[in-house]
Amino acid sequence: MESLIEQIIIYGIVIILFVVILYFYMRSRKKKSHEVSKKIARAKEEGLYEPNSLHPYIDLDLCIGTAACVNVCPEKDILGIVDGKATLINSSNCIGHGACFHSCPVEAISLRIGTEKRGVELPHVNENFETNMKGIFIAGELGGMGLIKNSVEQGRQAMDNIARTINDHEKDVLDVAVIGAGPAGISASLQAKKLGLSCVTFEQDSLGGTVYHFPRSKIVMTAPMELPLYGKVKLFNTSKDELLGIWMKVIRENDLKVFENTKVENIKLVSNGKFRIETSTGKTFTTKNILLATGRRGTPRRLNIPGEDKQKVFYRLLEPERIRGKKIVVVGGGDSAIEAALLLKDHNEVTLSYRRDKFSRIKPDNKEHIGKAIKSHEIKPKILNNLSIPSLNHFKIRHFVHV
Repeated sequence: MESLIEQIIIYGIVIILFVVILYFYMRSRKKKSHEVSKKIARAKEEGLYEPNSLHPYIDLDLCIGTAACVNVCPEKDILGIVDGKATLINSSNCIGHGACFHSCPVEAISLRIGTEKRGVELPHVNENFETNMKGIFIAGELGGMGLIKNSVEQGRQAMDNIARTINDHEKDVLDVAVIGAGPAGISASLQAKKLGLSCVTFEQDSLGGTVYHFPRSKIVMTAPMELPLYGKVKLFNTSKDELLGIWMKVIRENDLKVFENTKVENIKLVSNGKFRIETSTGKTFTTKNILLATGRRGTPRRLNIPGEDKQKVFYRLLEPERIRGKKIVVVGGGDSAIEAALLLKDHNEVTLSYRRDKFSRIKPDNKEHIGKAIKSHEIKPKILNNLSIPSLNHFKIRHFVHV
């Protein structure tokens, strides 16, 4: 009888402890869920909830709420846990690290591009970066991977996959042609050299692609990366000029064939599955494979309105430090527009024109800095009543920047 009573007491204590632990666990989970829900509401107000590019997609039927994806994300507050399930918060700030995908123990996360509300037209590629057209591969921003470090890695991996398809080398036929000399294109070209492939790289503009057109002092890389034939680039908070300097050095030392200011005008499928590339310089090349690393910026989109052909209108801001004492209107509400306005404000009279009353889908630091600049009247905000500008002729300004 005494033994039975002791067992009842022991089991009773265990049950009470379990109930107490469960109570505090559920209380903590509810509190954290409430905090995440408030972050989601704030993200929706600020236009950051809906993803605009590569982002994690969560299968709620598989998710077990370990929070591993939340903990590994370097950007923070991209993911959260609500009621024991992972959920998106500031989706627009996701830059495609993919750490969440690799950390999930039950594979409840996949990486997707676009949503039902905000579609993003991007080509489909398989796990080897090859498109549905055999012999044509895609890497970098065009495939949804805009982060420089990730684009570099994608370019290297894509070239590794291309190398596996090549059994022999033919005279006057390239093993691969790389179109685009941005982060992915340069990395791929270096890897091709390392693997002994015959390769030519085309860039319609200047070496660096989209990076070349960033403002000179813009920070373009905040973490180290591995560059083929160079090793680890251990620079932190790297500016555009520093990164371009590294690329130029490694390209020169390895004697890569890079044709700048050469636009690929046409690609034709010829005999035996090979491709003929026609360029703006009139030269043609025959190649077995093509890697598209052009990015999505390409030729800047114009407004197509009266007055944009004037010399005071710019679509790229290369050297903001040389512009002083001007009245400038910057049109746009994304990170590029915000950064351009901030770079110009110290020595110019800057008006930032946007079609909404709030900035959305911008980096937290940019949001903080632009808020301070507007509050201190260093930058004048102007909301456009229409979705587009009817004409630039009515702007009595010295410069106009559309980004």
